[in-house]
Amino acid sequence: MTTVTTPVEATAPGSGGSGPGTVGSRRRKKPVERFSVARTLRYALLILFVLVVLVPVYVLLVTSFKGPGDAAPTRAWNLPQVWTTENWQGAWDALSPAILRTLQMVVPAALISAFLGSLNGFVLSRWRFRGANLVFTLILFGMFIPYQAVIIPLNQLVLSLGLPSGIPTLIVLHVIYGLPITTLIFRNYYQTVPAELIEAARVDGAGMLRTYWSIVLPISIPSFVVVLIWQFTSAWNDFLFAVFFSS
Repeated sequence: MTTVTTPVEATAPGSGGSGPGTVGSRRRKKPVERFSVARTLRYALLILFVLVVLVPVYVLLVTSFKGPGDAAPTRAWNLPQVWTTENWQGAWDALSPAILRTLQMVVPAALISAFLGSLNGFVLSRWRFRGANLVFTLILFGMFIPYQAVIIPLNQLVLSLGLPSGIPTLIVLHVIYGLPITTLIFRNYYQTVPAELIEAARVDGAGMLRTYWSIVLPISIPSFVVVLIWQFTSAWNDFLFAVFFSS
C-alpha cells in the first residue's frame, strides 16, 4: 500500500499561528491624524482669542515698568527704554496698609466660617437628630437675606451690644453671613461619604467629635478649598459692611 505524503509549508514567525511573531501582529497601529481644515481653523480662532485677551495685559505690564517720560500712547507697544520699578513701589506703599488690614479681617473670617460650616454639615448629614431638616432649612434662609435689608437693624444691634467697630466686628459678621453657604457645601459633600465609615467609628466607640476629627476632617480637603476660596473672595469684595462697621 502506497502512502502519499503531503508537504506542509513552514509558517514564518509573525505570519500566523502561535509564536513570538504573533504578539507584534496583534498590536494595533496608532491611527494617523489626518489634516483637517475645520480643526485648523478652530485652533487658529482660539489662538486669536488668546492674543486679544493678552494684548491689554502686555500693554499694562510693559507700561508699569516705564518712567513718566517713556509712558505715552504712541509708545504703548514699545518696551521701556529704562526699566524701573518705581511704579510698583509707589503702588505698594499706597495700597499695602489697606491690603494688610483687609487680610487681617478676611483670613480669620474665612477660616472660622469654614470650620463651623464643616461641623454643621457633618451634624446635619451624618450625625442626624430629630428636626435636622428643619434646622438646615432655617440656616439656608440666611442665604436669601440681602445685606441691605438688615444693615440698619444689625447696626443698632452691634451698638446695643457694645461691640467695638472695626476688624473684630467685621470678622463676626462675615462668619455669621458665611455659615449658610458653608453649611450647604459641606452637607452636600458629606452626603457622599459612605455611611459605613461613620458606623464603623461608632462601633469602635468613637463619639461625634472623635469621628469628625479622625475620619471626616481628613477627607474634607476638597470642600475646604472650595469654601475658603468662596469666603475669602466674598469677604474681600464686601463694601457695605466695611462702611458701616469699620469706623
